[in-house]
Amino acid sequence: MDRIWIKGGQPLHGSLTIGGAKNAALPLMAAALLTEETLILRNLPRLADITTMADLLGELGVEGIFRTGTNGHSGSSLIEMRAANVRTVTAPYDLVRKMRASVLVLGPLLARIGMARVSLPGGCAIGNRPVDLHLLGLRALGAEIELKDGYVEARAPNGLKGARIDLPVPSVGATENIMLAASLAKGTTELANAAREPEIVDLGRCLAAMGATVEGTGTDTIRIVGAQALHGTTHDIIPDRIEAGSYALAAAITGGAITLERADIGQLGAAAAAMRSTGLSLEQAGKDIEVSCKTNRPHPINVTTEPFPGFPTDMQAQMMALMTIADGAAMITETIFENRFMHVPELSRMGADITVHGSSAMVRGVSRLRAAPVMATDLRASMSLVLAALAAEGESTINRVYHLDRGYERLVEKLQGCGAKIDRMK
Repeated sequence: MDRIWIKGGQPLHGSLTIGGAKNAALPLMAAALLTEETLILRNLPRLADITTMADLLGELGVEGIFRTGTNGHSGSSLIEMRAANVRTVTAPYDLVRKMRASVLVLGPLLARIGMARVSLPGGCAIGNRPVDLHLLGLRALGAEIELKDGYVEARAPNGLKGARIDLPVPSVGATENIMLAASLAKGTTELANAAREPEIVDLGRCLAAMGATVEGTGTDTIRIVGAQALHGTTHDIIPDRIEAGSYALAAAITGGAITLERADIGQLGAAAAAMRSTGLSLEQAGKDIEVSCKTNRPHPINVTTEPFPGFPTDMQAQMMALMTIADGAAMITETIFENRFMHVPELSRMGADITVHGSSAMVRGVSRLRAAPVMATDLRASMSLVLAALAAEGESTINRVYHLDRGYERLVEKLQGCGAKIDRMK
């Protein structure tokens, strides 16, 4: 099993390119099921989760072609997908268990084919993430749903019909699944308390280009008028805001300065304000973000994770890594997932002073972290350990790095290009 070796203490300097957003790409790929025509997605990241979704779509009958180095973007990729002949409506356990976002095929299959059989999903072990809100929305659109033998079995014998749907919480996945289904439903769907993330806006843009009427993305109420049929389109995936934020914190924790090419501060939401409060400079320069560290040690800040535009749960572990060397104490509170502090014991092995009280962690900054062998537990926890190792004295080894392959494209090469002493080992 691969490991990552890092010798810490080297400030990062240089530039790296931010890839397409994984969390935008996955629902966009599922949208290929909505039409017989070809959907082309550009700026596609090449990640393990993308491969898993492509394998699942292929199982369902979607023909897909990957191309690399497309659209004038160095290292970017393109996929052409055509679902002219959906050969099965069963998304099997062996594929769905690898990634929670696989459940996003449920809405498109129901809307276009009128039935779906999708295994209950898997993914990172960061807490309970039920699909009940997905099912609530699809039932409101007229689906008949039964949970049987670990599968969601859904039918819409009379087709889906637009409805008013009020989500009790702004779930990103449920919002996406409902949007996908509503784009082919008869009439108008109004989704209240919808998620507002940039990835939701990106999905709305693509569905509109395919022929649906989509209004209100980026607000808490989305209105969709379904089309009788959708057509193909070519769509550019937005940059990955979590990747951009993670590398910005890499500059902060090493006391460096880097350029994040093809990144947008506006998509970072409260994460940008939080990073600036630590003493990090973030400046938009055309299509890039210039990042530089203005302090010897970061200022301590208190952070509470919230739905967008609040501080993202997917940046919590990385911010905690930075706070381990802050000049004072910081409180980090996790409100989205109940089991997302699994990186704390590993950071503690590197000399961090962290005390967990329920859903909050008190982080008392230390002057220097120490290198240690550590083990990744989930995707974002993995990145927090990379950040800590970049700042630590000595040589660290990070095990179980397959988690990183799910969300960070060419991480080692990008950090090497900014001067990090890092390598991937067998």
